[in-house]
Amino acid sequence: MAVTEHGRVTTAADAEAEGPARPAMVPRVMSVGMGLAAVYSAAIAMVPPVRHLLRPVSDVIEMAVFPVVPNLGYAVFLAILAGALARHKRAAYWVVTAIFLLLVLGNLGLVLSSSLWPDLVEEFSLMPQVVAAEVNLVVSAVALGALVATRAQFFAPTRRGSFRKALATLVSLLLVSFAVGYALVTIFPGTLPPRDHLPWALERALGGVVTLDSYRTGAPPSGVNFAIGLLSAVAVLVAFAVLFRSQRAEAELPAGSEERLRGLLAADGARDSLGYFATRRDRAAIFSPSGKAAVSYRVVAGVCLAGGDPIGDVEAWGPAIRAWMDEARRYGWAPAAIGPSEAGAHAYARAGLRVLELGDEAVIEVAEFTLEGREMRGVRQAVNRVKRAGFTLRVRRHSELSPEEMHHIIDRAAAWRGTETERGFSMALGRLGDPSDGTCVLVEALDADGRTAALLSFVPWGEDGLSLDLMRRDRGSDNGLMEFMVAGLVAAAGDLDVKRISLNFAMFRSVFEQGARLGAGPVLRLWRCTLVFFSRWWQLESLYRANAKYRPEWVPRFIAFQDTRGLLKVGLASVIAEGFLSVPSLSTLLRRGERPGVRRRRVLSLRRRRA
Repeated sequence: MAVTEHGRVTTAADAEAEGPARPAMVPRVMSVGMGLAAVYSAAIAMVPPVRHLLRPVSDVIEMAVFPVVPNLGYAVFLAILAGALARHKRAAYWVVTAIFLLLVLGNLGLVLSSSLWPDLVEEFSLMPQVVAAEVNLVVSAVALGALVATRAQFFAPTRRGSFRKALATLVSLLLVSFAVGYALVTIFPGTLPPRDHLPWALERALGGVVTLDSYRTGAPPSGVNFAIGLLSAVAVLVAFAVLFRSQRAEAELPAGSEERLRGLLAADGARDSLGYFATRRDRAAIFSPSGKAAVSYRVVAGVCLAGGDPIGDVEAWGPAIRAWMDEARRYGWAPAAIGPSEAGAHAYARAGLRVLELGDEAVIEVAEFTLEGREMRGVRQAVNRVKRAGFTLRVRRHSELSPEEMHHIIDRAAAWRGTETERGFSMALGRLGDPSDGTCVLVEALDADGRTAALLSFVPWGEDGLSLDLMRRDRGSDNGLMEFMVAGLVAAAGDLDVKRISLNFAMFRSVFEQGARLGAGPVLRLWRCTLVFFSRWWQLESLYRANAKYRPEWVPRFIAFQDTRGLLKVGLASVIAEGFLSVPSLSTLLRRGERPGVRRRRVLSLRRRRA
C-alpha cells in the first residue's frame, strides 16, 4: 500500500483486522457545535447592529455552553476546528480537549473561590458570575468527559512535524499582522493617543485574546481594525490548515500492484471502458481481502478520489470498496469516486455513498456505425473533404512502432498540447509511448507529404474494445481530421478485432440535449443557459456536440460522494486531479525557476530510470 505513517505500511488486511467502524456521534456533535459557534461569532463580528441586538443571547451562550467572541479570527479558528473534528483529526481532539480542560479549571477555580470567600462575592455582587461559572462547569465537565471516553473516535493522524510547522507559521504571520497594524495605526491614529499605538496593535494582532489596557480611551478608524483582524484571521487559517493537514499518500503505483491490476483487467477488463486507466502510475490501489478486486485512487486536497469502477470480479467489488473507505476513514480523507458506470455507481451506493449522474460517455458500436444517411451528412462531408486534400490514415498497435517513430509521435503530441502539463485522471493514461502499453492503438492522419498532422491514441477495453486516451492535432491543419480518423478507425476495426470504441465523456449531456427541446421547462432552460455560458471556458457544449455527430450510444457516468456538504470539496479535488487547476508545491515552484537545460536533463534522467 502506498500510504505510510511513521514507517508503517497500512494494507486492506490491517483495515479488516481493526474491525468495523465505531459510532462517531461525539466528533459529529462537536463539529456541528463548533461550526454553529463559528457562524455566530462571524455574524456578531461583521455586523455591529446584530452584535448589540444579540448581546443577551451571547451572554447566555457564554454562561452555559462555550465562549463566543465577536472576532473574525476567532470565527475562522472555530470553523477550521469544526472541519478537523468532522474528519476525526487527532490534533483537533487535543486542541478541543485542551479548551474544555481550561474551561473546567477556570470555572472550578471561581466556584471554589466563591465558597471560600463568600463575603467578597456579596460585597462585589459577583453572584451572577458564580452562577454562570457553576453552569458552565457542569457543561464543560460533561463535554470533557465525553471527549475522554471517546478518544478512539479521533483516529485520523496528521503529518509528522505539523505542530512545529503550524506554530512557526502562526507566529511569523501574526508578527506580520502586528507590523502592518502598527504601521496603519501610526498613519491613521484616529482618536487613539500615541502611547497606545503599540499595545493596541498588539491586542488586535492577537485577536483581542489579550487585553493590555482596560481603561484605554480613543480608537483608530474601523477600517484599520478590520484590516488587522483580517490579517490575523488569515494567520490562524493558514496555521491551523498546516496543523490539520491529512496524512499524505504517495501518488505512485508500485510495480507489484500494477502487475496485479493488469491480471484483473485480463480477466474482467471488458466491464468498464475506463478500467485500463487504473494502471496510471500516479494512482494507488487497494485490493479486496481475496485479491479478486481493487479500487484505484489518488488523494487530492484531502479527498480520496477513486476513478471509474472497481477493477476485477463484481462479487468482490463490495469488499474492495469497504477496504478503500476504511482507508479513507482512517486518515480523515473524504471518499469519492468520479466516473463510475451505472453498475459501479450501484456498488458505491450500497457501500453508503450518495450518487449523482455526471454526464454520458459516447460509445460507438462498430457493427452499427455508418456514414450513410442524412444524420451523418456532416461527418461524411468532412471525411470526403479531408480525403480530397490528400490525407491518408495509418492505424497501428503501439508495439508495431519503432523507437524512432514513437519518439517522433511523443514529440508531436507534446508540441500540440494546449496546456503546460498533461491533463487527465479518470479518462486519460498520461504515458504515451511506454513499452508496457504495446496493445494500445495509434491512429495517425498523414498529409499529402507524409507528415503527421493529427493523432489519436486508444487504450484497450477488454479484448474487443478501445477507449480514447489522447487526441491531438496540428492547429494549422485542415478541419475534419478528427472525423476522418474516427471513421477510418471504425473501418479498420475488423482487422484489429475491435467491436466497440469509447470516445470522449460529455459532462451534463442530458441537460444540453433536453434543454434545447421544444417544451423544456424554465428550470431546465436556465440550467442549460448557465452551462452554455461556462462553455466559453470549459468547452462543455462543444465536447457534447463533437461526440453527438457520430450518433453514438450514450452510456451514463456518475459521481459518488459521502456527504452533500463536502460535494464542493470533491468537485475541487476532481478539477485538480484532471489537471484543469494547478496547485503547485514548493518543489514545483523551485523546478520552474531552473534553467531549461537543467530541467531537460532531469526529465531525461527520469525517463532512463523508468525504462
